[in-house]
Amino acid sequence: MVIDALGTVPDFPKPGINFIDILPIFQSPTTFGALLDVLEHMIKEQFGSDGPDVLVGLEARGFLFGPSLALHLGASFVPVRKQGKMPGKCISVSYTKEYGQDVFEIQEGAVKPGQKVLIVDDIIATGGTAVAAAELVEKSQGNLLGFLFMIELSFLKGRDQLGLGPNRKILTLLEDIE
Repeated sequence: MVIDALGTVPDFPKPGINFIDILPIFQSPTTFGALLDVLEHMIKEQFGSDGPDVLVGLEARGFLFGPSLALHLGASFVPVRKQGKMPGKCISVSYTKEYGQDVFEIQEGAVKPGQKVLIVDDIIATGGTAVAAAELVEKSQGNLLGFLFMIELSFLKGRDQLGLGPNRKILTLLEDIE
């Protein structure tokens, strides 16, 4: 059901890129509910009762399912946004992404020291945004459990950038959808 709802847009945002469109998932309450159920199950299966206190969602598509998933888990949701998009004092980190350089920010104090954090986003490609989000969690003194992605493009080797180990996990629903 979830896989069938995905779309592909050729040559977007530039020639040679096949963009995976997750937006049709949110047009069907049944499909969106199924997505949340399976992601919640994956998290509970991996972490049991020692799951995340906080889901950190990456701008912008991590915002589409991150807050709802956090609600299902009884966790808080904290957004990571591009520089200058959030009020108040923020912690910043610069990173390299597929199409150039950028800066991510998180509000200071949004993640409390010692809180267990799971970073969520729609797709992991080269890993640049996920690594930047991990740096923000570490600067906030959160305990990073790992990462959750709807889709992994494994041929781009983003997983290799994440510093995974026995205490950090990566959960992906689908791999190499084209």
